[in-house]
Amino acid sequence: MSSNAKEAILSAARNAAQAHGYGGLNFRDLAAGVGIKAASIHYYFPSKADLGAAVARRYWEDTAAELEKMLAETPDPLACLHRYPAIFRRALENGNRICLCSFMSAEYDDLPEPVKVEVRTFADINVAWLGKVLIAADGGDVSASKARALAIFAAVSGAQLLARSRADVGLFDSLIGSYRDMGLLPG
Repeated sequence: MSSNAKEAILSAARNAAQAHGYGGLNFRDLAAGVGIKAASIHYYFPSKADLGAAVARRYWEDTAAELEKMLAETPDPLACLHRYPAIFRRALENGNRICLCSFMSAEYDDLPEPVKVEVRTFADINVAWLGKVLIAADGGDVSASKARALAIFAAVSGAQLLARSRADVGLFDSLIGSYRDMGLLPG
């Protein structure tokens, strides 16, 4: 087995989870999509919980790297905050999918504990990044920045959910615009 097979499995699992949640991680379907036998998936991921945790971990790691890259490329914190919603918008543009961890959060009661940990970590890294950037933008205190960071994360995630339910990326844009008009997000 090659690392390419493992990457193909993780990629297919990410797409499935963004469209169907944790419940959409079906080894037989993933194997057919990747062109391997279902038993080959078990070689890398002995259980569905192992696969779900790995795909959620990879998702938050990729997001964390993207957020840090954004800060490195765009040293203006207000510009970074302006760009932040685009991360969530891209999923909608990709077949009306949503953030993998947002989808899994909706299934939270049915998730195995290792998957829950990774889903919570996704939210934690987003809120921590937003808080750090908010402090850099306005020098506010930590507790106020954390509260606003939570509100921004919840609002952007919610906008994505609502837009998906209507299959309307324009609705996402409209909601983000209203968050800017109300001052939750910088204009």
